[in-house]
Amino acid sequence: MGKGFYEVPVAVNEPVKDYAPGSPERAAVLAAYKELYNANVDVPMYINGEEVRTGDTATMSPPHEHQHILGSYHRATQANVQSAIDGALEARKAWSQMPWEQRAAIFLRAAELIAGPYRAKINAATMLAQSKTIYQAEIDAACEFIDFLRFNVQFMTEIYAEQPESTSGAWNRLEYRPLEGFIYAITPFNFTAISGNLPASAALMGNVVVWKPSDSQIFSAKVIVDVFKEAGVPDGVINVVYGDPVMITNTVLDSADFSGLHFTGSTHVFKNLWKQIGENIFNYKTYPRIVGETGGKDFIVAHKSSNSKQVSTAISRGAFEFQGQKCSAASRCYIPQSLWPAVKEEVIADVESFKIGSPEDMSNFITAVIHEGSFDKLASYIDAAKADADAEIIVGGNYDKSKGYFIEPTVIVTSNPKYTTMCTELFGPVVTIFVYEDDAWEETLHLVDETGEYALTGAVFSEDRYALETAVKILENAAGNFYINDKPTGAVVGQQPFGGARGSGTNDKAGSKLNLYRWISPRMVKETFVSPTDYRYPFLG
Repeated sequence: MGKGFYEVPVAVNEPVKDYAPGSPERAAVLAAYKELYNANVDVPMYINGEEVRTGDTATMSPPHEHQHILGSYHRATQANVQSAIDGALEARKAWSQMPWEQRAAIFLRAAELIAGPYRAKINAATMLAQSKTIYQAEIDAACEFIDFLRFNVQFMTEIYAEQPESTSGAWNRLEYRPLEGFIYAITPFNFTAISGNLPASAALMGNVVVWKPSDSQIFSAKVIVDVFKEAGVPDGVINVVYGDPVMITNTVLDSADFSGLHFTGSTHVFKNLWKQIGENIFNYKTYPRIVGETGGKDFIVAHKSSNSKQVSTAISRGAFEFQGQKCSAASRCYIPQSLWPAVKEEVIADVESFKIGSPEDMSNFITAVIHEGSFDKLASYIDAAKADADAEIIVGGNYDKSKGYFIEPTVIVTSNPKYTTMCTELFGPVVTIFVYEDDAWEETLHLVDETGEYALTGAVFSEDRYALETAVKILENAAGNFYINDKPTGAVVGQQPFGGARGSGTNDKAGSKLNLYRWISPRMVKETFVSPTDYRYPFLG
């Protein structure tokens, strides 16, 4: 199944629109925001091509205005989940046999729909559902999602073109089959692009999917469903269910036809899913593929040769964009004593200049965290830091949930490199800084490597190439995405394939063809043109 006579458009990264005052894209997204804000939508599940409503509903609200109701969604029964599984398996009969270029056309069309007629809507929905600023929504829900769809098609054709050597007497060919069964996609609240890519990447390779979005992202997930439908994804190929995660997961993982998990979320949940799959292993028709991108406790470590303003800007952006709710967000920093006075002054100035509020006001840099549970957790850690002798809050530290779940960007300085907020993933706008002695570079690098269970992203700043070389070696296993003189966030599809190891996941690199390999099961076919007719070899005499 190589390219044959077909070529696909070469994937290029979608340009980011700037949404400057007076621009047409700014006007369009604000109009879409207001329309969706007042729409009071009723979101059904999508099973076997049908909209399914159970009457068991839950409401959706913007995190920055939690008293306002955006609409409601319908929660699945066990029978609904089983129907999604059965429908997926039925759809697989035709979908798995569909020529690759037909599958490619569907997802390329989805990319163009997002780039054009759905752009304002999917961005506005993400601003409302996840409290993203327009810039954070644009680079996620529009650009990254478009890039995933386009680049995955290119990666697919590259995989299919990889064929073994043949001879004049035998033709050897690889068929890249989808997995035998169905894929379970569990997606997070924080990236609309990830929510769309996890089911789409598996489906592109000929698989069928049961998809459970985060309850906190269903409002924007509905736009993804609409795009997939309009793009022509056949009934039953991607089935969407909402509701009780335990019931849905148990029903899925109890199926003998479960063949793969595509997951982004917490480390704890992922480990429990892996355990549950292991306990069910004798029930399955095939060994399930398990792909997960999970938590992070991502670092910035600066050498004494660094430029203070570059370091402070990396902290301000890396820790606080999207309220620190990126898997890659900087949450622990190691700054040399000689650089600290300048970095401290600059970070405080940055944080004090941030405007906080609704993303509808595009002058706001910070909005709300995702829900009350996140708010309460972050507030408890901030309160502890105020009381602990080995921690000091140098800026921020306030919070208010009367209207929205607003946590003030907070910088903690600690004298204890193993202080709780240096080790624990908080997933919010809180960063902790440890100041080290200038001559303790290697010792500090080992400290960075040995702190915590994660290995997702990390950044090193230095103008000294020998110091950088040392850091690259010592921190070899500390981050799956490693940045030199840049913040540890902002991976771009096709440029920086994303994923980490240790407690951060299986490192299967979304945004590259490495991930797509996980959703295929190759079959080797050897065809001999003239078959032997005598068993005897010459050595027999």
